[in-house]
Amino acid sequence: MNIKLLTRHPVALLTMCLIVVSIALTASGTPLERATQIAIYTLYGMGVNLLVAYTGLVPFGASVFFGTSTYLVAISLQRLIGNEIVALAASVIVTAAMAALIGAIVLKRRGLYFSLLTLACSQIAFEIAFKWTDVTGGENGLQNVPRPTFATTTGFHVFACVTVIAVAYGLWRLVHAPFGRALQALRDNEQRAASLGYDTYRLKLYAFVISAAVIGYAGGLLCLMLQGAYANNLSWEHAGDSLLMTVLGGVHQFLGPLWGAIAFILLEDKLSSLTEHWWLMFAPIIIAFAFFSPEGIQGLAQRLLRRPRWTLVRDTIPARPEVIAPYRASRIDMNPDAPILSVRGLSKQFGSLVTADKIDLDVYPYRLHSFIGPNGAGKTTFFNMLTGVLPPSSGTITFDGKDVTRLAMFRRVRLGMSRSFQILSVFRNLTVFENVRVAVQAAQRERLGLWHDAHTIDKQNAQTWSLLSAVGLVERAADSCESLSHGEQRLLEIALSLATQARLLLLDEPLAGLAEADRANVARIVRELANHHAVLLIEHDIDRVLTISDRVSVLHRGHLIADGSPADVAAHPEVIEAYMGHAKGQRPVDARLAQRVTHRRDTPASRNVLLQLRNVKAGYAGNTILDGIDFTLHEGEVIAILGRNGVGKTTALRAATGVAQISAGNIMFDGHDITTRPMHEINRLGLAMVPEGRRLFPNLTVYENLRLAARKGGASVDEIYALFPRLANRKDVRAEHLSGGERQMVAIARALMAPAKAILLDEPFEGLAPAVVQEVLDAVVKLRERASVVIVEHQADMVLPIADRVYVLVNGRVAYENTADALAQDSATQAKLLGIVHDDARSTLEVKTA
Repeated sequence: MNIKLLTRHPVALLTMCLIVVSIALTASGTPLERATQIAIYTLYGMGVNLLVAYTGLVPFGASVFFGTSTYLVAISLQRLIGNEIVALAASVIVTAAMAALIGAIVLKRRGLYFSLLTLACSQIAFEIAFKWTDVTGGENGLQNVPRPTFATTTGFHVFACVTVIAVAYGLWRLVHAPFGRALQALRDNEQRAASLGYDTYRLKLYAFVISAAVIGYAGGLLCLMLQGAYANNLSWEHAGDSLLMTVLGGVHQFLGPLWGAIAFILLEDKLSSLTEHWWLMFAPIIIAFAFFSPEGIQGLAQRLLRRPRWTLVRDTIPARPEVIAPYRASRIDMNPDAPILSVRGLSKQFGSLVTADKIDLDVYPYRLHSFIGPNGAGKTTFFNMLTGVLPPSSGTITFDGKDVTRLAMFRRVRLGMSRSFQILSVFRNLTVFENVRVAVQAAQRERLGLWHDAHTIDKQNAQTWSLLSAVGLVERAADSCESLSHGEQRLLEIALSLATQARLLLLDEPLAGLAEADRANVARIVRELANHHAVLLIEHDIDRVLTISDRVSVLHRGHLIADGSPADVAAHPEVIEAYMGHAKGQRPVDARLAQRVTHRRDTPASRNVLLQLRNVKAGYAGNTILDGIDFTLHEGEVIAILGRNGVGKTTALRAATGVAQISAGNIMFDGHDITTRPMHEINRLGLAMVPEGRRLFPNLTVYENLRLAARKGGASVDEIYALFPRLANRKDVRAEHLSGGERQMVAIARALMAPAKAILLDEPFEGLAPAVVQEVLDAVVKLRERASVVIVEHQADMVLPIADRVYVLVNGRVAYENTADALAQDSATQAKLLGIVHDDARSTLEVKTA
């Protein structure tokens, strides 16, 4: 037998530790019960950690099961049953049943509410135990509980340790079984787990019941050790003991509860012998670990050995086969002439905001159907209704002849719908292999097996390797998902969607943030998928969409304005207007506005540089959106950043204001390097942002919104009212009751209340009626008299009359830079970069850069 391999197994290590602790404590004159207590509380912590570390649930009141079980065993042995083992088994069964009832209720809530509900249950149980004297003994508890089978301390200690080790081994097998692997996926990303077909509510309930059964067994052992049951095990003062031990030992370590129990119990024993206020000495130890070793005692040891990692499961994946069978998307048997998905009258309202208005749509098998639209059109909301993330306000969704309008997401997936997400949605703390294997498992009947090791299921492993090979991630199979590049994570998203064996694939911006080589690769995969499935695609790379699609539908402001072949949609007047702000041949330029800004169109070289981005790469959570952009803003200048939705316009503003994560390049503002400065410091230097959607405080009045932002050196309220006369008349109206144009004026005015040298406007005309747009344009013209301005907009005609220079972004890079006048007169470049152009016309266009 390989001794080194044996000692690496956590259950073997647990066994050795309990033996060593038992011998050491006995040799030091400490009662053997202390070692028994460590074993019991280790199991108690493991039961809690099944929820915390594996499922992502934090129970503040797991003591309800621990304390209740002590009473169940005590009452059974005193009045009903004469055998300890039978009493323990009965207490576990009753505890599990009680957990099923409690869990069915408390799991309806998440996060802090779930935690507090469990604590409330524990406190209720304490009150009952403390006051129901006839049954529980009240504050005296139940004493002198018989222990006929294990009459000696040593005999019971051996029994307790052996059964604790056995249950720990069962937990180790459980977390490696399909059920345990599914729990870890749920912990990392519950929505993604549901989108693969897991019933996440039921999965959490099963985990809750199993955890309670383990905790209940530990509570029963404590009753036998003490030969009594007492209410203090249920009180709020001790409700967090197990959680504290788990965190102290290392919450992401399988043996964390062991180290925590040893440290907690021995320190409590030693410190309480010195002073009754031992917590005053123990609390600083907890604080120190929280700050310097969040992974607890085991995490500290790993850092000293320079091997920090989670040890919740083995850090291996199944052996890679010598020959990986190529992935072949089997052609799903469907009628190509009958729609697989039909939507009728689908609408969605958020209060007075309508994001989808009576949409009718059919999606047919074996076709690539693209769903496009400018920023804020409602595309992702539409996808969320199709997949069950959001309930529609009205209308019906029919999939394969079945009405799925009110069906839960996981049930739609099991019928044959699968989706990817606009923002990367993978299981970040699992390996690449395990990400795909969990998705493959979800499509199998044995998706929640409790004992068989998931990594020994050959059929699932083979399918996983084939999918990884199909997307080119075989070499990264053993790596953590967090270590993948943005492009590789997009490819992983595709593999997850394929693993569900769906008939309809709903792909939400699979090309977003990818480099050109990756975009071409993913587009090729998507095109191939459409030959075997039905594919509904949301994408902002319009040129590529028109090249690969069989059919295109266009959504604008919640309305479906065009539906047909790529060529027909590209030439549709309403589509051109939606993307460029005007129809072909029309150029609405307000003469009054043009006249007011002409005198400001001096050359940039005559002004000082105020804001400069140089080779900036930025994004969110490791996703790169900006791929090395450069732009410059001079004092007294207005520049426009244009581009289709999803190209990085808003991210550029967020990078400048410290919101987006910058991975390369630097940003200078007014002579200061602000690349790594926090957003509040950047704002105080004089760089303000008016965000998309206004983001006012709805319950505050206009005046209160303004005063909240006021700082010395900024505009006064009277100056704001002179700049925006309408706001003076609405100063006492709450923001939630303002019109869209009035909200935009307040958002701009709020930025001026602090001393601002440059103001960044993100989509200031979004969602505004044409008559209101003119008022906001007037406000922006006035604004440039006080500060330099950067305007992000997807409709060029809105901003070209008031801008000095313009940058156009394509896929995170600057594709065009010139004066606003030059772009206004260049219809071909506008069509190429801002509108939609089909293949026939695209070849005749050349991008002109200055």
